[in-house]
Amino acid sequence: MIGLAQVYVLAGLTFTAFALLSARDASNPRRFANTGFWALLALSMLAGDRLGDFGNGVLVVALVGIAGLRGLGKGTGGSAAEERAANADRHGNRLFLLALVIPATALAGTFLFKQFPALVDARQVTLVSLALGVVLALGAGAAWLRPAPLVPLEEGRRLMDAVGWAGILPQMLASLGAVFALAGVGDVVGGLMADVIPDGSLLGAVIAYGLGMALFTMVMGNAFAAFPVMAAAIGLPLLIGEYQGDPAIVCAIGMLAGFCGTLMTPMAANFNIVPAALLELTDRNAVVKAQIATALPLLVVNIALIYWLAFP
Repeated sequence: MIGLAQVYVLAGLTFTAFALLSARDASNPRRFANTGFWALLALSMLAGDRLGDFGNGVLVVALVGIAGLRGLGKGTGGSAAEERAANADRHGNRLFLLALVIPATALAGTFLFKQFPALVDARQVTLVSLALGVVLALGAGAAWLRPAPLVPLEEGRRLMDAVGWAGILPQMLASLGAVFALAGVGDVVGGLMADVIPDGSLLGAVIAYGLGMALFTMVMGNAFAAFPVMAAAIGLPLLIGEYQGDPAIVCAIGMLAGFCGTLMTPMAANFNIVPAALLELTDRNAVVKAQIATALPLLVVNIALIYWLAFP
């Protein structure tokens, strides 16, 4: 049966290739830091379940140490900028068809693989489909563009080197959310909110929940990290438990409120800092500043939708 283990193997092999290519890139002054970083990440993907809690903890500390002491470097590996520009001019917007292969496969596989539980783990159909989409897009790109065998890996490594440590920030922040939930942060926040929300005020609870999702996401950089905290503080005990709100609506639109916070924080580095780095913008917060005017009205709308739709 195909499941999460095979997805981890695919990701681990990819990061292994990045580590090996980094080691041979003499143009990168920090190539051995990059090699160690991507190799450790590959190890976590390939053997994390066998390292145990302590081993994985040491691995994470090592990753943080490499990224925090002097950081990762960038070399000149991969194709030249002029070559990439020429290829983009030659193929035009048709190149986006390759990118669309991935979400199309993920969507189709999510529905189709559920019909074959003996083939794909029903709990992991979306991730398996996403990984399959990446493989299909890679195969389609190789058949169409006919690059040299190592070019896809070199270009992938070049982009990951440009992104740096922020590439694994979502994984770290999601783990932080789980740690916060187990540590009882949600209960503490719930106690503080009880002093702010007027007794018996459904609207006050909804506003506190929506704003809390956005603010905690801004602090933690990830709505998935903020959700366990706000669900334990307000979502479950008040909106669903006391006021009998629809759990699906409370949770789904609550996440959308959190995503509004994602648009407004540099802590969401993979969404906001990474694009600025890839586009070589002089203002690292330019993306955040451009999104605030969209995020605030969306947050108001999401809070209103929770109030209107979740309660009978």
